[in-house]
Amino acid sequence: MRVLLSAYDSRGGVEPLVGLAVRLRELGAEVRVCAPPDEEFSGRLAGVGVEMVPTGQSVRDLVTGKTPPTAGGVPRRAAELTAAFYDKVTATAPGCDVLVATGILPAAAGVRAAAEKLGTRYVYASYQPVSLPSPHHPPIPRPGRPLPPDVTDHQALWERDAQDVQDVFGEAINTHRASVGLPPLDAIRDHVFTDRPWLASDPTLAPWQRPTDLDVVQTGAWVLPDERPLPADLEKFLDAGEPPVYVGFGSIPMRDPGDVARATVEAIRARGRRAVLSRGWADLALVDDQDDCFVVGEANHQALFRRVAAVVHHGGAGTTTTATWAGAPQVVVPQGGDQPYFASRVGELGIGAAHDGPTPAVESLSAALGVALAPGTRVRAAAVAGAFRTDGAAVAARLLTT
Repeated sequence: MRVLLSAYDSRGGVEPLVGLAVRLRELGAEVRVCAPPDEEFSGRLAGVGVEMVPTGQSVRDLVTGKTPPTAGGVPRRAAELTAAFYDKVTATAPGCDVLVATGILPAAAGVRAAAEKLGTRYVYASYQPVSLPSPHHPPIPRPGRPLPPDVTDHQALWERDAQDVQDVFGEAINTHRASVGLPPLDAIRDHVFTDRPWLASDPTLAPWQRPTDLDVVQTGAWVLPDERPLPADLEKFLDAGEPPVYVGFGSIPMRDPGDVARATVEAIRARGRRAVLSRGWADLALVDDQDDCFVVGEANHQALFRRVAAVVHHGGAGTTTTATWAGAPQVVVPQGGDQPYFASRVGELGIGAAHDGPTPAVESLSAALGVALAPGTRVRAAAVAGAFRTDGAAVAARLLTT
């Protein structure tokens, strides 16, 4: 059995493929992963013995502005991504039994086209329900395409979303399809998603509501126990006092990282707590030389989140899933995309608080921390963690190999 997994995404979108790849190999499958050429992705996959096929440009360079803007803007980037994933998959996947696509739509469109050309089974997977059309929720606003405030019918909004996808990506994707001998599409989004997409999220944290037109297969989140030890200096800091509050925004490049660090540290100190700051792509740093704060780079979040009093983060699917699994109370400071959804779920489940707005201020963050640090919130977070399904990657692996 040969399986090719693919994602053009940040760390939170690549990490689930690590878990799925390991479970597939345990069932005897040969697995490769097409992912961006960032060193942190290749290093993580190499650490579990899975071959990575570098595809496309560095996501970190693109997100943080180190990659110069492309002439032609978004449509041009979409064309490049579609072609890059089509070329790499068709070169890598002959003889593969199944192709799995996650991540942004133009890259997945390239994988879908490769599957058509090769005659190979194709599965599209999302890490959050709100990316998939449903009468129970509106679509996530696409960049430059805000949802009209006067339209509240979810079906009408999803029809508009389909047209937005066609308007933004249609020419680029259909031009590529024509160049490889495939017919044009007038419903690109639905073609890429298929009528039976998979949902790789925990049913308690991010459930799929029925009925819908889609026959969604919810496998559970694709998580893998991480046995890597924490850095020795971080262990020393954790052992030196009461559990600190973790702050990290993952792959989100905050506009004013210095101001964000100062506001979060002051809010945490106002609650009588120490702080662990994760550098992340925002490049957070210490605000002074006091010994109640520690800055960490790459670290095992599963182990770290079990040692902290609360987790302050952006609300990406990966971080929210890990914090929920760890039983850590959360404060979500959503920046966009699926993050407002996860912020609302954290509040609805009673496992933390959603910060009001994307910019943390001392007063607003301190108020949210008051909710997260309340004893009842930790009790509730532990209960939800106890219900968390850890077999999602194994479920998906079995579905792929049978």
